[in-house]
Amino acid sequence: MNQRIEVSPISTTGRWEADIRLQLTATGRGTRLLRNEHRGPLYVQKPFYPEGQECAHIYLLHPPGGLVSGDRLHVYVALDTEAQALLTTPGAGRVYRARDDASLQRQHISVQVADGAILEWLPLETILFPAARVHLNTEVHLQAGARCLLWDIISFGLPANKQSFDSGELDQRLRIYQSSRLVINERLLINDQTLPLLDANVGFRGAPVYALMLAGPFADDIDDAVMQQLRHCCTQINDADLAAISRCGDFLSIRFCGWSTERARRLLTQLWCHIRPLLTGRDACMPRIWAT
Repeated sequence: MNQRIEVSPISTTGRWEADIRLQLTATGRGTRLLRNEHRGPLYVQKPFYPEGQECAHIYLLHPPGGLVSGDRLHVYVALDTEAQALLTTPGAGRVYRARDDASLQRQHISVQVADGAILEWLPLETILFPAARVHLNTEVHLQAGARCLLWDIISFGLPANKQSFDSGELDQRLRIYQSSRLVINERLLINDQTLPLLDANVGFRGAPVYALMLAGPFADDIDDAVMQQLRHCCTQINDADLAAISRCGDFLSIRFCGWSTERARRLLTQLWCHIRPLLTGRDACMPRIWAT
């Protein structure tokens, strides 16, 4: 049974606070959205099942379409034992220029994945407008036998409009815990002190788009032929872009640095099509919202 809670999230300052709590559970009729509670402009209408009842596709909707100073988004997701879910967004997220008081925009995502459950977190890109100041924090807690596949794509500025990210702040953290043990700890910090890294050869070489995909844990070693195939995908990209894949313990790590969010998403999607069957036993099934 789905429960919905909605109260006014807007304050007299015009800043939004929104949160959502989702719980998915495996039943005899497949994975069902057991809990769906939200406050403010952040919600899910219903799950979709384009590949059968066992895997629910969830579209996380944020009608404002972006964050302004003082906004806070909190997303809590729990996958019960053997549940399977793919979560994505219908469009790019935007982080707008900070107010004159330089107050932060914040987004926190916390996911609990129980034994045997599978999480896929595949949002569309996040666009950082010049002078945005945002903290993005994602934590994934995996119990024994749980698996996850997630990606994140960041655009610094608006390359198509020739607006570079020449001021502002991004503090992005991603942590994956396995049986309460921290196994992946990623942090990207861009601020007034580190902004030169966006142009430096030891940093992003002036490329405005960065992407990361993580998948695992894999119970068995990945065949060398498969790794060669995945690495081959990383070489079949635009000459101006860079991509690489590596092993990080029981996880695969893919990184992209380039000039186009579309090309980043195309590469990650291609790799996802190869990796998903290995990790989940399921062929790739594109969320329908991506085609709109």
